[in-house]
Amino acid sequence: MADQMGLTYKGHPLMRKDNMVYYGSMADKYIVIMQILESKSFQDLSLATKVSVTLQLTDQTVRSKDRIIKKSEKDGFYTALDVGCVWLERALASK
Repeated sequence: MADQMGLTYKGHPLMRKDNMVYYGSMADKYIVIMQILESKSFQDLSLATKVSVTLQLTDQTVRSKDRIIKKSEKDGFYTALDVGCVWLERALASK
């Protein structure tokens, strides 16, 4: 049977729904949520130019406002993903 993991980046799942990108697993204590705030067209592609990055707890018993650990806005998707990756790795390592 084939592995059904899907897209991963540095060992963590990466999922997209419309303008939201989720990085990490809900089974872990933390997850990174990236929201594409602005984009521009390049040829026939849409490139993210401003992205909001949030490190959040996955605990559903905590109020949504209190789940946010860190938040930032970055220019470009790769920069946002890079920051989110560092935040997630450090948060999961400090268990």
